Amino acid sequence: MRLKPRPGTPSGTRRLTRRHPAALLALLLCSVGGALAALALPAALGHTVGRLVDGGPVPWAGLLLCAVLVLAETGLDACSAVLGATTTARLTAHLRTRTTARVLAAEPRRALAVPTGDLTARLTARTADAAAAPVTAAGAVSGVLLPVGAVIGLFLIDPWTAAAFLLGAPLLIALLHTFTRRTADAGADYQRAQSVIAHRLTEALDGAETIRAARTGAREYRRVLEPLGALAVHGRRTWTVYGRAAGQSALLLPLLMLLVLAVGGLRLHAGAIGVGDLVAASRYAGLAVGIGALTGALGALARSRAAARTLDPLLTLDPLPHEGLGPVPGGPGRLELRDVGVVQDGKPLLAGVHLDVPGGTSLAVVGRSGSGKSVFAAVVGRLLDPDTGTVLLDGVPLAAMDPARLRPEVAYAFARPALPGTTVEDTIAFGPWTAGPDAVREGARAARADGFVGLLPYGYATPLTDAPLSGGERQRLGLARAFAHPGRLLILDDALSGLDTVTEHHVRRALDERAGRATRVIVAHRLSSAARADRVLWLENGRVRATGSHEELWADPEYRAVFRTEAEEADDADAEAEALPRPRTEAGAR
Repeated sequence: MRLKPRPGTPSGTRRLTRRHPAALLALLLCSVGGALAALALPAALGHTVGRLVDGGPVPWAGLLLCAVLVLAETGLDACSAVLGATTTARLTAHLRTRTTARVLAAEPRRALAVPTGDLTARLTARTADAAAAPVTAAGAVSGVLLPVGAVIGLFLIDPWTAAAFLLGAPLLIALLHTFTRRTADAGADYQRAQSVIAHRLTEALDGAETIRAARTGAREYRRVLEPLGALAVHGRRTWTVYGRAAGQSALLLPLLMLLVLAVGGLRLHAGAIGVGDLVAASRYAGLAVGIGALTGALGALARSRAAARTLDPLLTLDPLPHEGLGPVPGGPGRLELRDVGVVQDGKPLLAGVHLDVPGGTSLAVVGRSGSGKSVFAAVVGRLLDPDTGTVLLDGVPLAAMDPARLRPEVAYAFARPALPGTTVEDTIAFGPWTAGPDAVREGARAARADGFVGLLPYGYATPLTDAPLSGGERQRLGLARAFAHPGRLLILDDALSGLDTVTEHHVRRALDERAGRATRVIVAHRLSSAARADRVLWLENGRVRATGSHEELWADPEYRAVFRTEAEEADDADAEAEALPRPRTEAGAR
């Protein structure tokens, strides 16, 4: 599978606008209505003041009109604020859901190419920034309408007064253009520095126990915070851009206002306009110089654009391709691998793997560290697509199966499982379907997890946050989840490494009871795991070194040496897993 870029900008403003057109239209109407009320107010106020200056009866109609326009402007602005906040929240939720769905639907090797911390930042802060673009754009319409309408109002009152304002307009436009460009560049650099810090912090939190054991906390602290220097530079650069724009606006806009009032005063003295006209002109001049308020909207749009660019690689991820096929009904779970190969960064992780695993049997996958065992486990359950060759389940290529129909047939258990859900029962029930209470408890018994779960404060209803779990106990919950979702294929990727010998023996018996009903692929480090399997696959440097029964392979001294090496590594891993309450979660666990 190779990714093909999709045309257009999936996270762009136009696509988001189509998501909630009615709300955005209402926001636009309120925003424009408020702007029109603001534009009508100076004319009404000037006419009323002129009537008052000229003498005669009090112009109650004009005063009432001014009051109505003030109330309309205030009410419509309030509606715009409420609509803007709610619509932004809804668009943010939609964009986060859509982006997360893309990531989850893609092949993990492609989706997880983005570092974990950076991915988290994109799915949270970046989606919020990108989703704000339609609302900001709708608000910017009124931001443009006000100064443009104000200049037109000045022309209608007195062309000379309008000409005085237009003398400084080019400088103001140049200021806004420079501000927008520099803000976009500074914002993108700031977001990149944030992503680096988020990634390093995630790594440090995942490996907190290892850092503590190695006493490298100070060094890790410095490593995580090292990008703060660049972040500070980009932050100061951003605020420098804002500060310069604000300072230049603070200098330019009062000068423009003063120039307009000076020309208006001269025109009043010459009798070309009246007092009411001068009042209206001064109000229009205030609205016209308000174009400087666009800097905030333009800055927000620049941030949204930069955020959208970081989301595009995620939103253009192709889902796992398939031909809509499903597993053969009632199939025994026969696995076939034909010339399967996996390459990453030019290095072969698997190469030329040919294998036939009869349905309902058990296969132990052994080999030294780095031999490709976990890659093999990912390929046979389609957590990873091979670059060459084909994997078949009961004669149907995995690449042709609809993932939604394949996933219920494959259960995974990992060495360091993720534990989603609120309670212990939730995490065991989590899967392609929500397992019922009976299946949850049966899965826990098979994984020998029911004993320690029963000692928790509320048993299966205990919140995970209140359940101090060792590495082995977490592994047993992961195994329980796999047992609670039986399919025709059960894959254990080093999922027994944290278990003591007695617990492993009982779990092995539970696995053996599934003989004939499920094919079991077990990435094994321990001698006992290979000895009890129907067949052993011995991998070396991503290639099949040999296959056969454990007894047949045991005659080879190099095969025996694998277990001596792996036993030492496994014993160290067991001790560490039992000692650490919260080991690092393996990506891809479900």
